[in-house]
Amino acid sequence: MSGQGYQTLLDCRRRSRLLREHGFTIDQIAIVLSLDHQVSPLRLYRYAAGLTARQVVTAHARLDLARAALREDRLYDYERWPHSGRRPPAHALRLLARIYGTTPAHLVPNEALATYPARDQKALTQAE
Repeated sequence: MSGQGYQTLLDCRRRSRLLREHGFTIDQIAIVLSLDHQVSPLRLYRYAAGLTARQVVTAHARLDLARAALREDRLYDYERWPHSGRRPPAHALRLLARIYGTTPAHLVPNEALATYPARDQKALTQAE
């Protein structure tokens, strides 16, 4: 992680912890962080949860034993999408939403949600 990226993560962790202590939800924290950090919702939620990519990969492996393991570089690809990187599959978004404590639809910009097949859109927008 670059020096600036690491400083951003540390700042977001600190702010996230303080906001949780004041009763903010993870969704509210992600909104607050988005005011200062122009990154994808998927990355904002990781920051809001105060997790490193390594921690997310470890949690993902525990939840998804049947599939190939998520790697850090793939997570970073997902976090760069839709501007670059790779579009995360619906099943990955559902698992990441569980890890971050939100709904899958919050992890994807609204305009990008329309790029998924109808079946996946339904899976991403239905309540858990």
